Amino acid sequence: MYPTPPPACVSDDEIRRLLARYLELHPDQAERLRPFTDALADPEHVAGLTDRRTLPGHVTTGAFVVAADGRLLQIAHKSLHRWLNPGGHTEPEDASLADAARRELREETGLDDRHVTLIGDPVLPLAVDAHRIPANPAKGEPEHWHFDFRYAFLLDGTPDTIGVELQLEEVDDHRWIPFDQADLGEDTARLAAVLASAVTNRAAEGS
Repeated sequence: MYPTPPPACVSDDEIRRLLARYLELHPDQAERLRPFTDALADPEHVAGLTDRRTLPGHVTTGAFVVAADGRLLQIAHKSLHRWLNPGGHTEPEDASLADAARRELREETGLDDRHVTLIGDPVLPLAVDAHRIPANPAKGEPEHWHFDFRYAFLLDGTPDTIGVELQLEEVDDHRWIPFDQADLGEDTARLAAVLASAVTNRAAEGS
């Protein structure tokens, strides 16, 4: 397993506030996030929400990177053998969950603030998801939940002009796919709305 990490910048209380605010705005997501809210109600699951040792699950972050033409960046994750959006575990030095998503994006794809701009709310995630992660005996990890806080980023250019530099230890391919074909489920409509607003604002700033 993993050594005890130093105290995280992102507190458990902040995570709980973000989740409560998210569910106030999106009450239709309550059932989707039932595993998360049930875990938070468990007296034994009251601390260390970003610690990857915390079970039955812990908080992670993800990045939806979209181009103005409606394509979404996905990476091929080696251990999970799936196409995913960039993302992963938080680090103690991450100042916010959005910063954690930004750092994971940079580490896995080489894309940073020179290439992407956070769109939508800078604090509240665009989406929150709860999904199962299979056991990994090599890391001493049982099957568990990831409670994924997902932020949207607009590519400052086109997929044809901005290169992706993959973190080959964990990722072995990437693709740009129309996001309405990317199996995002309930997140598709919110991503479409925030992308449309960002593109409109960018066009207005350039006129």
